[in-house]
Amino acid sequence: MTATAIGDFDLARIDRAFIDNPFPTLRALREKHPVHRMADGSVLLTRHADCQKVYQSRAMLSDKRAEFGRKFGAGPLFTHHSTSLVFNDPPYHTVVRKLLAGAFTPRKLAEMEPLIEGIVERMLDELEDMGRFDLIAAFAMVLPTEIISFMLGIPESYRRKLRGYSLAILGALDPVVPPERLAAGHAAVTEFGAILADLIAHRRAHPEGAAQGEVLENLIVGEVDGRHLTEEELVQNCIFLLNAGHETTTSLVGNTIAMLLAHPDQLRLLQREPGLIATAVEESLRVESPLQIGNRLAGEALDLGDCVLPEGTYIHTSIAGANRDPAVFEAPETVDITRRPNRHLAFASGIHVCLGATLARIEGKLAVGRFVSRFPRLAADGPAELMGLARFRGYARLPVSIR
Repeated sequence: MTATAIGDFDLARIDRAFIDNPFPTLRALREKHPVHRMADGSVLLTRHADCQKVYQSRAMLSDKRAEFGRKFGAGPLFTHHSTSLVFNDPPYHTVVRKLLAGAFTPRKLAEMEPLIEGIVERMLDELEDMGRFDLIAAFAMVLPTEIISFMLGIPESYRRKLRGYSLAILGALDPVVPPERLAAGHAAVTEFGAILADLIAHRRAHPEGAAQGEVLENLIVGEVDGRHLTEEELVQNCIFLLNAGHETTTSLVGNTIAMLLAHPDQLRLLQREPGLIATAVEESLRVESPLQIGNRLAGEALDLGDCVLPEGTYIHTSIAGANRDPAVFEAPETVDITRRPNRHLAFASGIHVCLGATLARIEGKLAVGRFVSRFPRLAADGPAELMGLARFRGYARLPVSIR
């Protein structure tokens, strides 16, 4: 792109070509306009060091009530996104994070590994009989659906709806959101919120029925410094858990397998050396991060070295741009499943570092590692289709064959 075109870039005017392949544009921005101010006064950062500095600063705020008020108006989407953990700051953020953290302790995660292994092996047995299938619908979304349903105590009858809820709610966070997508997001918050309210009422009445590893009871009865979650906070943070633990993990699995299919030398290397699965997952998180863009509001002036962002600046952190910064990553456009170290920002950092990062890595390693080992003749079987979101990167369809 020309310097003039790059200078005019605006997240509010992106098209499908950018969504499908944002990386050349982000590279040009990082080289020519690493601190890029857009028409509305907000700033897009594409350098790793700048994004990291934003994430590490306690003065960079996650509360976006003003921004969400303008974007969503009064209604379910505003209620959800202004109440959930990820878009709040201490002290509320501290309370909710401490309550949720009990579900992600090393002991709890160790208890969940056999469950994850069992789900993966059952799915692989079913896929072996199919031969050809859409990897997203038949595999990538099944594991996180089962896990998050287990954690929230969601009955099987509701599970097929979870990805639709998640995509509708997360899709409303994109820089450009058409009215029909906003309407779908409002409806998803309302419908899933009603289901969760019923589940919460049932668990209050029958606490003895909670399964080992279920987080719902902990959220209901837990307290931090005498502070319990209100009913609204309970519902909205359970929706947050769905979104954080479902769609991004679906995309992690799908994106990793798509990356390997696009780079058959790396797929063959992983099949020869299955011990590389951990670094393969990290490389996928770097080159195809499920979360592409983050946001913060500058609570005070932020010195980036070559410029200062004044207090009140609305900041977009380009995780996708930072993860391909040559100042941090050697040959950043090259896929290398042996890459070490790999200081990507897929899970952000600082006080908002992804609470479920360890669980996501476990799911990704078990799902992808067992899949490519079980099916050595894995191949693409038709055109793949991306979800079409700018903030979240993942596939709607990924047809494959295993014979």
